[in-house]
Amino acid sequence: MQNLIQQFVIYLKAERNYSQHTADSYRRDLSDFANFLKDDDGMLPNIEDVDYLIIRSYLADLQQRQLARATVIRRLSSIRSFFKYLCRRGYIGIDPTSSLSSPKASRKLPEFLEISEIEALLSAPDQSTIVGLRDRAILELLYSTGMRVSELLTLDLPDIDRINAIVKVRGKGKKERIIPIGGPAMSALSEYLKRRDEMLNGESTQAIFLSERGNRIPDAKSIRRRIDVYAKLAGIKKNISPHTLRHTFATHLVNAGADLRTVQEMLGHTNLTTTQIYTHVNADRLKKVYEKAHPRA
Repeated sequence: MQNLIQQFVIYLKAERNYSQHTADSYRRDLSDFANFLKDDDGMLPNIEDVDYLIIRSYLADLQQRQLARATVIRRLSSIRSFFKYLCRRGYIGIDPTSSLSSPKASRKLPEFLEISEIEALLSAPDQSTIVGLRDRAILELLYSTGMRVSELLTLDLPDIDRINAIVKVRGKGKKERIIPIGGPAMSALSEYLKRRDEMLNGESTQAIFLSERGNRIPDAKSIRRRIDVYAKLAGIKKNISPHTLRHTFATHLVNAGADLRTVQEMLGHTNLTTTQIYTHVNADRLKKVYEKAHPRA
C-alpha cells in the first residue's frame, strides 16, 4: 500500500500539477490511514480488502481522537481521491468510498480587519530601513491584491508590470492570473525596489522579496512572524496571519459592492461557492449594524 501511496503522490505532482505542499498533505493523510490499517504485527492488508466498513471505522477513530471536523473532512477527501485513482489505474475494481457521505463542515466566517486596523498595520513598518520598506511592500501587496502568501513568495521581478500596475500570479495547480495593484501598494513596492539590491549580499536572484541573507524569503512562517510584530505595534488584538489580509481584501471589496465573480477571479478560486463566504461576512456585518441602530431590532 505504501508503494501505491507513493505512486499517487507522484501522480498528483506530475499529472495534476499539485504543489509540493499539497502533495505532502495528501501523503500525511494517507499515511495516517495506513497506520490505522496495520495489524498487531505491523502488516498492511491487501488494498482490495479495504472496504466501506473499514473506512467507516477509521472515520470513527478520527472522531474518538477528537480531531477537528475540518481535519476529518480533509482526511476523507484524501482517501476518496486515492481510491478513485486506484480504480482508474485498475488496481481495484470497486471504489469503497463511493457510498460514503462526508460530514458537513461547520461554516466559520473568516477573520478580517476593519479599515482603521488595516491602515494601522500598513503604517507599522519602519520605512527608514530596507527591511521596513520590504515589509511595508509585502503588507501592501497582500492587502491590495488578495494573493496567497505562497504566491507572493514566488514572485519574480518580471511578474510586476509597473507601467500598468498589474501583477502576474502563479496560483494553485500552476494556474496564472492577473491582478491589479492599487496606488499605495504600487508606491510602496517601488520604494522597496529602489533599494532591493542592498539586500542581495552578492547573490543573484530574480526574486522580488529577499531575506536578510540575500535570497528568496523561504516560507510563510517568516512573514507570519513579521505580521505578528506589526500587529502588536499597531495595537491589533485579533490573532491575524498573512491569510487575514487575503480575507480583508475580499471582505472590503464585497462590502463596497464588488461583483462576486470578479472577486473570485482575483482570489483564484475555482468555485464561486468558495468566494460566497464573503457575502455571509457582509450579511453578518449588516445584521450587527441593524441590531445596533434600529429601535425595533
